[in-house]
Amino acid sequence: MKIYFVSLGCDKNLVDSEMMITDLKKAGHTIIDDETMADVIVVNTCCFIGDAKEESINALLSMAEYKENANCKLLIATGCLAQRYHKEIAEEIPEVDVIIGTMGYESLVNAIEEGLAKKGEVTEHLESIDYLPTPSVERDSMTGGYFAYLKIAEGCDKHCTYCIIPKVRGKYRSVPMENLLAQAKHLVENGAKELILVAQETTLYGQDLYGKKSLPKLLEELSKIEDLKWIRILYCYPEEITEELVDAIKRLPKVCHYLDMPIQHASDSILKKMGRRTNQQEIVQIVEKLRSEIPDIALRTTLITGFPGETQDDFEQLKRFVSKMQFDRLGVFPYSQEEDTPAADLPEQIAEEVKESRKDEIMQIQQEIAFEKSKACIGRKLDVMIEGNLPDEGVYIARTYMDAPDVDGYVFVESDWNLMSGDFITVEIVGADGYDLIGTVAEEE
Repeated sequence: MKIYFVSLGCDKNLVDSEMMITDLKKAGHTIIDDETMADVIVVNTCCFIGDAKEESINALLSMAEYKENANCKLLIATGCLAQRYHKEIAEEIPEVDVIIGTMGYESLVNAIEEGLAKKGEVTEHLESIDYLPTPSVERDSMTGGYFAYLKIAEGCDKHCTYCIIPKVRGKYRSVPMENLLAQAKHLVENGAKELILVAQETTLYGQDLYGKKSLPKLLEELSKIEDLKWIRILYCYPEEITEELVDAIKRLPKVCHYLDMPIQHASDSILKKMGRRTNQQEIVQIVEKLRSEIPDIALRTTLITGFPGETQDDFEQLKRFVSKMQFDRLGVFPYSQEEDTPAADLPEQIAEEVKESRKDEIMQIQQEIAFEKSKACIGRKLDVMIEGNLPDEGVYIARTYMDAPDVDGYVFVESDWNLMSGDFITVEIVGADGYDLIGTVAEEE
C-alpha cells in the first residue's frame, strides 16, 4: 500500500517514526510524499506542551479531509497524543480508524490489516507504557543528512512537576547496549557520520540494566565504529553528570565537546516547585567543573519562564544567572499548564503575556551573549561537517562540533572546491553573522 507518514514532535519521536517506516518497508509497503495519493496516512503525534498538542490535533484534522476527498482508506494516529487522549480522539475525530500508543509502534503493520478488516470501527493498540519494544537494528534514518539519532532509553523516573512524559512514556528503561551498537553500525554503514544520543535523560543510561550509569562505556564502544566521526550527547540532567562521563568526553576524540544540559530555572524556590534535583549553586559548580576539565566545551541549556509562583525576584535571579553563566546555546519555553501534572494545580498561575515577555527578555540577554561568542570565534580553525550548499550564493552550509542540527547555528563556507554533504573539512572563521559563522577553507599547514 502507498503510505504517507507525518512525524511530529521531538527527535525521540522521530526515532519511533523511523522504526515504523522501516517495518512498513519490510512488509512491502511504499512510503510516499504526496498525501493525496495515499492509501494509508499515519500521524505520529506529540503532546509535550500545548503548542505541540495543537499542532498534532491540527495535523489529524487536516489529514482527515483525505478520507473523503482522496484514496485514503485508513487514518492512523500514533505516539504521545494518541496514548494520552485515545478516548477523545476516538470520539471527536471519527475519521481516525486506528490508534496506536507510544509503546505500540511494533504493531503498526498488523494494525493496518486489522483496520482494513474492521472498517468503520476504531481499533486501538495501547501497550503498557512500561513495555520496551525491541528497536529495529536495520532502522533507516529520516534526517536527510549525514547525522542520525540513537535513542538509548525510553521513559523517565524524575517526575518533574510540569512534565507529562512519565504518564505517556513510562518509567526509565535503557535499550540494551548490544542493540544500540548494532543500530549504530547499521546507521554508519548507511551514511551517518554523526550519531546524536537522545533519551528523556541520557545520563542515567544503563542504571536499570547494568546496575550503574553506563553512558561512558557506551561512548567507548561507539567510538570503535570506524567510519563514525562525531558522537553528540543531548538531554543530560546536571545532577547525574559523573567524573567518569566528564573523563569519557575529554578522552574520546569522537565525542564532541558539547553537552546539552537542561536546567529549567535558577531560582532555588522555583527549582524546588518544579521537582528538580539541583539548586543554583550546584548548577554553577557543575558548569564550572565542565569548563575547567574541558575548556572548549559548548554548553546548551533550556529554561522555562512563567512557572506557577514565579515572582519578579525569581525572574531577576534567572536573568542574572543567564548573564553570569554565559551559556553557549540557550533556549526558552514559556510554561505550559499541562493537565494531569502537579504543576497544573499549583496556585499563582502566571498570565500568558507575562510568560512570553519574560521569555523574550531572557532571549534578548542570550542573543547578546551568543553574538559575542560568535565574534570570538573569528580567527579560529574548526573542523566542520558539510550539510549542503546554496548554489546561488556560492557557499556551503556546515556545522561545527558546537552545533547540534536544527537547534544551533551554522557555518557558511565560501569555497571554490567541489564539496559533498557529509565531508569533513577544516575552515578558518573569518566572520560572524548573529548566531552563524562565516568561514573559508583553511590552508594546510
